[in-house]
Order: sequence, then C-alpha cells, then structure tokens
Amino acid sequence: MRIPPHIVRHLRRGGIAAYPTESCYGIGGLPNHPRVVRQIIRLKKRPQHKGLIVIAAHIAQLQKHLQTLSPSVRQQLEHIWPAPATYILPAHARVLPQLRGRRRNGLAVRIPDHPLARELCRQTRSALISTSCNRGGQRPCRSVREVRRRFGRRIPIIRGIIGKRKRPSDIIDWQNGTRLR
Repeated sequence: MRIPPHIVRHLRRGGIAAYPTESCYGIGGLPNHPRVVRQIIRLKKRPQHKGLIVIAAHIAQLQKHLQTLSPSVRQQLEHIWPAPATYILPAHARVLPQLRGRRRNGLAVRIPDHPLARELCRQTRSALISTSCNRGGQRPCRSVREVRRRFGRRIPIIRGIIGKRKRPSDIIDWQNGTRLR
C-alpha cells in the first residue's frame, strides 16, 4: 500500500490530509503540532471541549502521548487492536489540552482496523489525529467526491476504500469500562 510521498512530507511538516478509515474518510495530522490541532478544530467547526482521537500503527507510537502503561494493560490492548475500538487512556501531561478535550486527563487512542490508516502512521513515523471528515452536525464523508464537495482543494486526499463499518469506532473509558459512543 503506497501513500503518495508528497502527502507524507506535507503531514510531517504540519499539514493535514483526508484518508479512508473503518467507516468514513478521516482528517488527520500530527498530534504534537498545536497549529494542526487548531486547524482541524476550526475546519470541522468542532467544540474545543470534545477532544480528538489519536491513531497509530502500533502501541509504541502512542506511548509518548500516554502515561506509562502497565505490562498487563499493554498486553490487553495488543490483544484487542487493531480494531474499531477507541479507548480513553491517561494522557501524558505534555499532551495539548485541545487534543485531550478541556478539563480532561485522558486521551482517546486507537490502532485502526484499516490497513491504509495504519500504513499512513507507519510512513509518517508518527501517531496521527483522526477525526471524521465532516463539519459538526453533518454526516461524515464516505468518498473522495464528498470530501472535495465539502472542503474543496484545501485538504489533500489519500484515495482508498473505506471499511465496511456503518458507525464510527466505539469509544470506551478504559478505567471504568463506560461506553461513551
């Protein structure tokens, strides 16, 4: 699976891109760039208190964003992922507040069950923000055509087939098992 090199460079320099995920096109960028986080929130017209999901190719890419995981938690997660299951785990103190969500200590993370999304993380050598490609209140884009119609040429698009899921990933608080979505 080949990701266009110019898009990989664009993301590494602090850009954003649209790409296929398990249920729709997502919008992503590097989670350690404050400008990227602000740009995604503004583009989506998303409330800042909600926070964003971070995806990765493997757990090691998530480690710098999370508090140290115990060996048993890490083993459980490795058994679950890749999957369309997002877990809220204790965030590292340096994680941007807009990424966690205002007044939240956890970060929503996932190893996606979509090979292209994982490959994008591998090629950028980074975890990525992953949020549905839509504006608040709209349904997510499910094709390149929809992404272009809603966002024009402002967002580079990685073409590919979205997964067969009809709903976005489940979001579960790891500490108490509460299903948030």
